[in-house]
This record gives sequence, structure tokens and C-alpha cells, in this order.
Amino acid sequence: MTAIACLRILFTADGESRPGDIPKHKAQGVADAFLKARWRAPRKCGAVAPLAFVLADHNVEHLDPTEVQGLAGELEKVLFPGRPIGQIALMTFEGDESAVLNFAALSQKELAGLMAGEGYAGEPGRIHMITADSVEPMPSTREEAAAYAVEKAKAAEPAAPVSVAPIVAPPAKPAAPAPEAPPIIAHAKSDPPPGPAMVKAPAKVEAPPPPAETGWWGIYDLAEGAFVGSKMGMRADLIGPPPEDDAKLLKRDLIALTDVQAALKLAPFGEIQVPFGFWNLTTPSSQDAYKSRLSRYPLDHQPRLTATIYCTPREASIGMLQQMRAFLKGSFARMDVQVADPTFPIQGMPPELVDTITLVLNGETEHDRLKQILKFVERKGGYTAKGVAQAIANVSSAVELEACRAGGIVRVQGPAVTDLMDKPVAAAEGAPLALAQSAA
Repeated sequence: MTAIACLRILFTADGESRPGDIPKHKAQGVADAFLKARWRAPRKCGAVAPLAFVLADHNVEHLDPTEVQGLAGELEKVLFPGRPIGQIALMTFEGDESAVLNFAALSQKELAGLMAGEGYAGEPGRIHMITADSVEPMPSTREEAAAYAVEKAKAAEPAAPVSVAPIVAPPAKPAAPAPEAPPIIAHAKSDPPPGPAMVKAPAKVEAPPPPAETGWWGIYDLAEGAFVGSKMGMRADLIGPPPEDDAKLLKRDLIALTDVQAALKLAPFGEIQVPFGFWNLTTPSSQDAYKSRLSRYPLDHQPRLTATIYCTPREASIGMLQQMRAFLKGSFARMDVQVADPTFPIQGMPPELVDTITLVLNGETEHDRLKQILKFVERKGGYTAKGVAQAIANVSSAVELEACRAGGIVRVQGPAVTDLMDKPVAAAEGAPLALAQSAA
């Protein structure tokens, strides 16, 4: 029982920006921070495309559009302080995961068509057009839009007047003679025979391509004060937890490997982190699948590549980690191990086996997550002794970011650093998203 919706922001205001308005190019970051503050855990939200956000709630089957309407009113006041309502509209689409992500890829023009009741060429779903003062269900597909238009037209027709007259029996009539056959009229060969008017079939409208299954988290070095690289992530993880089945995880890893290979040609800057499932790296059949993808990787990019191993158990076998290092070293210069337990026993790990241990924050409240950060940084001495750097992923707020900085964490990534981006970061310049928004 999970409700998943794509929330799209449409600007309906005309004319130039006024003093106090948030510039449209900053609206993405402002709206993202606003939604994360209002749509609290355990519910999930995240940006998946420009001015497109996925909202998920695992405790209900459908989202309450009146709650989203409240968000619309508050967000409008943030983006357009002092203006009358009606400057933006929110459109929610509820459906399965693939349909939601496809909806996120629609252009503003296609969204305007949906707002006008024209439907779109994608998968059906539950759509609401929401402003600060109204919630209106809308048709999603072209077929629904046609039926919607017919019903709307019928509802607008005035009722025909009804006249009541006495019933009078008609007088008897003599039987009419049989009608003569109509004359046969010859037509020239060039003239088409009379018939029903030809109806032109509507042009087929192709559905927009779905967004990529993968995206990129920027990696920020707190000591250097600069971006140093990007990590491949899955867009589906913005909606819900990743699958537990190793076969499904392997499929995701292979998609990531393919997309990383394509990105290497277009992204010359920084370190690139590539995900691998811990248990799949221990299975011969999965290793063969990894090898087939890695065989296509150009060797000249090996110094930039880091293999990041997720789902690592707390008592990970040293022998297994050594085998993984040997398996990956031909394609990757560094190995990062992701853990969920801040008390991961680093003291038992041989020096130089791994380069980084990354704690993936997973607490439902900020208080829980700050406790995890504190426990992790308390063990900094042990990490320094082993020559292993500490990093933290899934950093979600400015408070968590500052806690990492105060604790001497080297590298951070997550929603407080960047959104899940379409491309890897292109340069070292910039600041984490949470800091940039507070400066704005």
C-alpha cells in the first residue's frame, strides 16, 4: 500500500518578475527545500526533473489532494510574497512507478494541455490540478479527455422545453399505393458514389521518452570546500527503498555500469563512483555479468573510477573484501565500502584494503541521523590509524551538513549537497545546495 505521485509546478503568472519574487531559475532549489521541510519522513520526496518532484507515502493508497493544496498555497507565498493567489499551479499524477517517472518528463507545453483538459499520450493515472483555492480532477489520457469533453458539453446544453398537448386519435386514411422505384441515375466513372463523409483519423501522438533510470549525486569535499566528483544513483530510490532480491539489484548495477560508460565520454571532471552490491560481488554468475560490462570500459579512465560497495554487512568477511578488491582493481583505482552502522568495526580491517568507508544515514528523524553522525565521528581515530577516509551519504539537511563538517568528515553527498542530477558535476566550483539556499 503505497501512494506515489509526481508533483509538477506550472508558472501561470504573466509579465516580468516583481521585487521580492523568487527568480524562476532558483525556483527548483527553493521548492525542493520547501517540500523536504513539509513532506516529512517516513514519507519520501525528491526532485526527478526540472520543477518535477516525486512524493511517496507508504501508509496510504492515495494522496490527499487537499493536503497538496495546502502545500500549493504555502509554496506560492514563498515564491511570490505579496502577490494575489494564482501565480502557480501544482499538478499531481498518481500511478505506478514507471508512469510517475514518465509524467515527470512532460514538457510545460504538454502540462498546459493537461490543464486545458486535453489529456496526454502517456499512461493513465489519477490527475489533480491544484491551485491555492481549488482542487480539480482532470482527465489523463486522450480517450478520457474526449469523454470528459462530451460530458462537459452535455452538461452545458440547456434543457429542451417540454410541451404537453391532448392526445387525439388520427383520422383513418385510405391505404397508400405502393411507391414507384426511384429512377436509376448513372454516374460518371470520375464521380465517387454518394456515401458517408470520410472522417480523418487523428494524428498519432508519440509518448515522450521516459527519463533515465539513473542520476548523479554530487560529492563535496568539506576540507577543500569544492566538488570532487559524482556518484551514480537510481531514481527509483527517491520513491521507495531499493529491492532486497540480489537478482534485481544486479540488474540495477548493470544499468548503472552502462550509463557510467556513456557518461565518461561527456564528463571529463572529477571522480566517478559506481555502485556494486556486496553479495553479488561474491557470486560467480554475477561476477561474470559485471565482467562483461567492465570489459568495455576504457583503461585511460581507470584513475577516475571508484567502486562503491553497498549493502555491506557489519561483520563483513575480510577475505571477501580482499577478493572484491582483487576483482575490481583492473577497472577501478579506489574501493569505497558503504555501511549502515556507524559503529562498523574498522579496527579489524587490514590497512589499505579499502580507501573509504561511507556511512549511509538512515534514521527517520533528524535527531536519529545526528546521533548516527556523532557515533561515526567518535571513531575517527581508528579510521586515521588504518589510513581510511570517512564519508557520509544521504545527508538531507543543513544541520546534518554542519554536523559532518564539525566532526571532520571529509566527503559528503545527498539531498543537502545536490539534487539527483541528470549529469555528473562539471566543475569544482559551487557550494552544497543547503548552503546555497540559505545564502540566497
